Amino acid sequence: MRIAVNITTDSDGNWESAATFAREADRLGAESAWTGESWAYDAITPLAYLAARTDNIALGTGIIQIGTRSPANLAMTAMGMQSISDGRFRLGLGTSGPQVVEGWHGVSFAKPIQRTKEIIEIVRLVTSGERVSYDGDIYQLPLPDGEGRALRSSVPPVHVPVYVAALGPHNLELTGELADGWIGGSFIPETAEVFLKHIRAGAERSGRSIADLDLQIPLSVEITDDVEEVGKRHARGYGFTFGAMGSLRNNFYKNAFARQGFADEVNEVQRLWMAGERDKARDHVPVELALKANLIGTPAMIQERIAIYRDAGINTLRVGIPGDGIESKLETLGQIMDMVQETAPE
Repeated sequence: MRIAVNITTDSDGNWESAATFAREADRLGAESAWTGESWAYDAITPLAYLAARTDNIALGTGIIQIGTRSPANLAMTAMGMQSISDGRFRLGLGTSGPQVVEGWHGVSFAKPIQRTKEIIEIVRLVTSGERVSYDGDIYQLPLPDGEGRALRSSVPPVHVPVYVAALGPHNLELTGELADGWIGGSFIPETAEVFLKHIRAGAERSGRSIADLDLQIPLSVEITDDVEEVGKRHARGYGFTFGAMGSLRNNFYKNAFARQGFADEVNEVQRLWMAGERDKARDHVPVELALKANLIGTPAMIQERIAIYRDAGINTLRVGIPGDGIESKLETLGQIMDMVQETAPE
């Protein structure tokens, strides 16, 4: 099992501190560093900055929202990042949700899984050096009845690992079929088969094994003796996730936890939030959910949880460590990496 890290700025938007953390995480042996995007900074620009400030750590987008760039632009960006990082780049993609894709970007959210499939296929056409001619449901290259030509990239072919953030059954199957890795949020290792059975089916459909994918779980880490209080704080944070990060019909995070045994609780959280009772919504999130979906507790508790992730078949834990202080974050990172090493099977 490997440890990856989330890279964000501190509360002052200080990218120098983010670079310092990434550089020290690299020195400690963290396998990869990941940035995301919502409606703040984009995911690529910080990675380009980090590529110049680090030596060995892989650099990934976790995630770029599909539909926000053309497939060819994504491929060009990925090839540029792969070039300047000396092969350390990983392209993480995800559907996001209609609130962001349609509200922020003004792009239709229709057919997100088909769009993901076509983007991956076109990106791989471009990065492999093939002439780009594609006839999909969403993308046609060149456009029919136009003056466009089927072009081939003018830079050398390069392999770009593609990761997909997927939660729903069909998207999970697509991930197993096409992707190099899975980014699996809203995940509880005791109910891993809710997700993994679909990834496995997709992988087998394409003639390979789920073992061919890097199964990566993003989660929060907090080492503490005050488990109940810290767990409650993390649980309250899910109130926004279940109430605001999606519509009544499309909240993929809520639905993922519902499929793992928390349907009544998360549906009530969403109802309370949408009724304007936000404090009640936050208080209704079970502490058990937060504790099972993250690494929170004493060192012994966390080491036990790491073993459960390992036994479920997870390859990589991508840790988010709260706080602005680099020293304390690096101390926690070092402790987690030691725990993973100690938990490795003999």
